[in-house]
Amino acid sequence: MCGIVGIVGKTPVAQSLYDGLTVLQHRGQDAAGIMTIDQNMFNLRKANGLVRDVFHTRHMKRLTGNMGIGHCRYPTAGSSSSAEAQPFYVNSPFGIAFAHNGNLTNAHELQDEVFRIARRHINTTSDSELLLNIMAHELQQCTELTVSAEDIFKVVTKVHSKIRGAYAVVAAIIGQGVVAFRDPNGIRPLALGKRVTELGEEWMVASESVALDAVGFTFIRDVAPGEAIYITEAGELHTQQCAPNPTTSPCIFEFVYFARPDTFIDGISVYASRVNMGRKLGEKIAKEWADLDIDVVIPIPETSMDVALQIATTLNLPYRQGFVKNRYIGRTFIMPGQTMRKKSVRRKLNAISSEFKGKNVLLVDDSIVRGTTSGQIIEMARESGAKKVYFASAAPEIRFPNVYGIDMPSANELIAYGREIDQISDLIQADGLIFQDISDLVEAVREENPDIQRFETSVFDGNYITGDVDQSYLEKVDIARGEKSRKAPVVQAELNNLDLYNMDSNDD
Repeated sequence: MCGIVGIVGKTPVAQSLYDGLTVLQHRGQDAAGIMTIDQNMFNLRKANGLVRDVFHTRHMKRLTGNMGIGHCRYPTAGSSSSAEAQPFYVNSPFGIAFAHNGNLTNAHELQDEVFRIARRHINTTSDSELLLNIMAHELQQCTELTVSAEDIFKVVTKVHSKIRGAYAVVAAIIGQGVVAFRDPNGIRPLALGKRVTELGEEWMVASESVALDAVGFTFIRDVAPGEAIYITEAGELHTQQCAPNPTTSPCIFEFVYFARPDTFIDGISVYASRVNMGRKLGEKIAKEWADLDIDVVIPIPETSMDVALQIATTLNLPYRQGFVKNRYIGRTFIMPGQTMRKKSVRRKLNAISSEFKGKNVLLVDDSIVRGTTSGQIIEMARESGAKKVYFASAAPEIRFPNVYGIDMPSANELIAYGREIDQISDLIQADGLIFQDISDLVEAVREENPDIQRFETSVFDGNYITGDVDQSYLEKVDIARGEKSRKAPVVQAELNNLDLYNMDSNDD
């Protein structure tokens, strides 16, 4: 999961790109980059680290120009090496800067094709660089020194026909303009905005609508699945559908965890969808746990706070903040290393013992992925004096790997893989564990936009929407990422030692 922005303006865009990336920082903390175009030259700054650490005054002064793109990176298919920080660029044709959010499912076969047919070398393990070179090869077929909107749409149509997976893309072409497009299933989000100035119209695309708000752009609409947006250097907007059978099937995990609550994706308020999740989960708890003596509902900050408040309202129970979050620790779920993740849990959260002492508490989280955080937080609640600790997840059991841009590569890392709820509860040492039903989760999000008929829910049900992911593919992913050795069943001692699990998604 990454954050992307692109702007075609009438005045220098570097500060707006920086501000947009800062608002999208939750989507990726591994690396950040901005590339602007000025006088037919690329100006680039990218490095590992947070946006605020990558860009200093001296860098911003060099990022001149009225057109540019930006990226904050969360490593999935690639490594966390600084060589994989984006934007990427190629010198031919024209000069293209490129940033991508998502993951390609046919990257291996494409890499071979790019070398055989286009004679292009891919220098990193990033499928973003691969996608850039596919786009560049198609653009190379244009014979004129300038490209038209029609040329761009033909290129994007060809790209759609070759690649599979989830992707939202923004690219800047020297002397031409900015191109943005979204995968035909609409798995990854992309929003379009406009700002009217005395000098004329300025255009912006971004992963989430909140980035548009932050820099004074008005949200116009979501980029449609399969659609291409082309904004010329002069600020002329061109759009066209470039996929034969597009469907709107957004990733439901955006609403569970990744997206900011103040953003809108495909006409859905992320905040409202989380309130709906809380209501439905509260109703399930009231039905199935009516005999439990729960004293207080406590969220695990921050994504689950809206869910937990609604649960408390539905159950007519007190809602309390039982944990204080250190906001200077990053989102541990997307930290690149297991050691870093484990060390960050207690540095990040501290319990308010008075809210736990002598009480039966219901802890609420957005999801349970690998189990590490859940186990540690339950332990913290008990150390703070809780009599019993119940645990509720706003999402169903995550039993399958994600291949569309979320770092859940191996089923064997998932605590729910091959286990029943009672077994999961024992492993995290909860006195009771309840998950949202998948039908309730889908309905909670769909309530905000009934026109959406399907969501990408593969991590819960194993149904991969692109139709090209099977067990053989998942095994290849395991091998490629060095996960094949993790096959032994996990026992209680192993969980207590916290050696086999990475960080849960509940860290915001």
